Amino acid sequence: MKILCVSDTEMPQLHNAVNLRRQYNDVDMIISCGDMRPNYLDFITSIIGAPLFYVRGNHDEIYHDEPPGGIDLHGQILEYGGLVLAGLEGSIRYNKGEIQYTQAQMHSKVLGLAPSVMWNRWARGRGIDLFVTHSPARDIHDGKDFAHRGFDSFLNFMKWFRPRYMLHGHVHTWDRRKTVRTQFESTCVLNINPFTVLELEPLTRAQL
Repeated sequence: MKILCVSDTEMPQLHNAVNLRRQYNDVDMIISCGDMRPNYLDFITSIIGAPLFYVRGNHDEIYHDEPPGGIDLHGQILEYGGLVLAGLEGSIRYNKGEIQYTQAQMHSKVLGLAPSVMWNRWARGRGIDLFVTHSPARDIHDGKDFAHRGFDSFLNFMKWFRPRYMLHGHVHTWDRRKTVRTQFESTCVLNINPFTVLELEPLTRAQL
């Protein structure tokens, strides 16, 4: 399965319908890690013709009135195309923004996903393939300033539930010296900002 992942920064080449059709006509799924205008996401999905799965970033309050045409992954675990996805929105609380959480609040949300993870393992015999977030995990790709500090509980999520990939945005990557790919225990952590193409196939039962 070919996945186009976007986050935070709108790119001219993804505003171009001809380029989208030429370069990404074989994309099966679009994932947004947040801080994306709804009409930008809707344009990409309409041109490519692939479903959108997203989490909100800390600047996505507009989604209340103008949600993009896709599935909000926040607090959910679902399966599409043989892949199991889980999502958690937002960033660390650094002001009074709506889509921001304290470390304790996000820890509670991670714990809240545990029953669904366990049910998924029992019912489908599957673990999490893609853990989709806006914020990074603490000390993995996060920033030195408080607003871009990662969540401690995301480290616990990866330790406990062992997703194959964690996809996040929030931290800009204009400095190409920045690390954007890190292996943490069983999980490959990717900062996909501004966009990344990921190819991933479902695991067979023999591989689980």
